[in-house]
Amino acid sequence: MDISTTVPTVTNSSSLHISQFILMGLPGIHEWQHWLSLPLALLYLLALAANLLIFITIQHEPTLHEPMYRFLAILALVDIGLATTIMPKIMAIFWFDAKAISLPECFAQMYVIHCFFCMESGIFLCMAVDRYVAICHPLRYPSIVTTAFMVKVTGFMVLRNSLLTIPVPVLAAQRLYCSKNEIDHCLCSNLGVISLACDDITVNKFYQLFLAWVLVGSDMALVFSSYVLILHTVLKLNSAEAMSKALSTCSSHLILILFFYSGIIVVSVTHLVKEKIPLIPVLLNVLHNIIPPALNPMVYALRMGELRLGFQRLLWWLKNCPLSNLSFLSHYRY
Repeated sequence: MDISTTVPTVTNSSSLHISQFILMGLPGIHEWQHWLSLPLALLYLLALAANLLIFITIQHEPTLHEPMYRFLAILALVDIGLATTIMPKIMAIFWFDAKAISLPECFAQMYVIHCFFCMESGIFLCMAVDRYVAICHPLRYPSIVTTAFMVKVTGFMVLRNSLLTIPVPVLAAQRLYCSKNEIDHCLCSNLGVISLACDDITVNKFYQLFLAWVLVGSDMALVFSSYVLILHTVLKLNSAEAMSKALSTCSSHLILILFFYSGIIVVSVTHLVKEKIPLIPVLLNVLHNIIPPALNPMVYALRMGELRLGFQRLLWWLKNCPLSNLSFLSHYRY
């Protein structure tokens, strides 16, 4: 029996209400979308392994206990959370045709995606401010970027993003959903869900724009303003060696920041052609939630020599860890 026909139930008011959404997957290629499961699964495993390795390395290596690397460790946790929020359900859709998702689960996924997404933008802002102070005000850096400063800005970002994203699922849950319950998407995107509502969704669209352009947009403006000031300071340095060192410390950040925010712009623009080519915005939306978590660790590992040394020391420690020596088993008699 088709699950989409069993979802609607008749209420006392004789109107149809739904209790589940059906995530149809990638629009236009439902028949062979399972072939994309392998590259997506590999990207997910890469994101998990690489970000976990970065987090463990930074926690284990005392030389990496600096604000720049602490922010990187937080970014690794955010990337793990973002990828894990969407990929298990996408794999279930592709492999087991498990398309049904209850309304509470859908709204919860919507909230977590928005929260982690905004948190990633906030951490990029924290990293940009850290580099700005380190390069533009190096003598004041130890007194400004302290442990207390890190705790405060990280706490502020967590509080800001967790509170400001609450209205997204709350407003979506207040809409009336009747008859149609199929979403042409792999995840519970806000616009995809509220497009099924039978009542007015103006306030939902307005708040989505508020998050996109006011919250994330302000982060983006402050990030690029910081790097403009950094570039202005670097160009005034008399030493070519000092200029090269300053640019090398920022290059990895700037690469990922450009990729992250340009991805947001591309995904936003492609929604304008959704009616003609519905696959493009959906696919880009999925990729933008999984590629950055997989890409971030590789860029940092390639660009940061201290982090590579930390990897090597961690691997050496694991290789020579006493727990790996099983000779103590010989003391036991069976």
